[in-house]
Amino acid sequence: MLTSEQIADRLERILLTVQKPGRYVGGELNQVEKDWDKVETRVALAFPDIYDIGLSNLGLAIFYENLNKRWDVLAERAYAPWSDMEEAMRSTGIPLYSLESKHALSDFDILAFTLPYESIYTNVLNMLDLSGVPIFTKDRNTKHPLVIAGGHAAFNPEPMYAFIDAFAIGEGEELFDEIVDVYQAWKRSGQNRPALLQQLAMISGIYVPSLYETTYRDDGTIDSFTPLQPDVPLTIQKRIVGHLPPPPTKPIVPLINTVQNRVAVEIMRGCARGCRFCHAGMVNRPVRERPVAEVLEAITASLDNSGFDESVCRAFPPRLELGPYAPEAYVLSIELREHFTVGFLLRKASQFYHESIGLKSRMLNRSMPR
Repeated sequence: MLTSEQIADRLERILLTVQKPGRYVGGELNQVEKDWDKVETRVALAFPDIYDIGLSNLGLAIFYENLNKRWDVLAERAYAPWSDMEEAMRSTGIPLYSLESKHALSDFDILAFTLPYESIYTNVLNMLDLSGVPIFTKDRNTKHPLVIAGGHAAFNPEPMYAFIDAFAIGEGEELFDEIVDVYQAWKRSGQNRPALLQQLAMISGIYVPSLYETTYRDDGTIDSFTPLQPDVPLTIQKRIVGHLPPPPTKPIVPLINTVQNRVAVEIMRGCARGCRFCHAGMVNRPVRERPVAEVLEAITASLDNSGFDESVCRAFPPRLELGPYAPEAYVLSIELREHFTVGFLLRKASQFYHESIGLKSRMLNRSMPR
């Protein structure tokens, strides 16, 4: 496998031959760079879609900031290349690499995929192949990274059971740290790869497909689901964070236009409406809301740290936006409809940006959907 220096050298020769080379170079404002040789565990956060879409993913941004706060962990990013870049990489022998250090993904200890929707399953397989990591979990050994996956689409993990070593079911803020801790203890012990998977299965919220035997009916639905070892749990409990941790406040500023080219702050998680057809509304339960003061402080800190002048405050499923319609003007666009703190949030936002930032009230524009 190529070294990071060799990858960087070959990139110089192909970047001007592809569309939007800014997708593949890294170096953005607020990216985190650590000494590769001075950390114990190296994590690659992989989003199986192009940079333009993946950079706006809030889940990846949360894990990126949280993991890099640990002194013993390095977290870097990777995205699926566009078809022209993939062709150039394969023809020149460049493996899929992280944007920060240009190390091949196969050099990392943990390769973590975010699965927000099912249509990118095949992208995961392509990224594994492009990284030089065996596609099937049965073909990996201790020299290969641990391949894990989480996100909304991981709630139905069976379509990907043969390719992912372990699935994280539920919310990952606390779960990811536990995965890293187990990995570090395993690596120090010098045990084999099956021992690592066995230890991961003991973590609440972790599903290790290789430790279960699943049979299917003729129509493809599951007929039986049986643990292969007595200490492996039959039921995987979804992990839930009781109290939402502080939101990330150092967003990465992209080098090109992205689908969500603004600050993103999560204001609530879960939905009280309980619509059975809404996947996000069901899997993000229970309802938890951030204090208004924390939301406004996070927006201000993120704007100050990034240079953005617009913010979107996300919830599941609705959202709230704060940004400019005119120079030095702020707009508050709310799509929360039945969120009972909307009025209070609006009043506090008006007061906060008038008193703390010195804007006139007319400079804070607000709009509500019909």
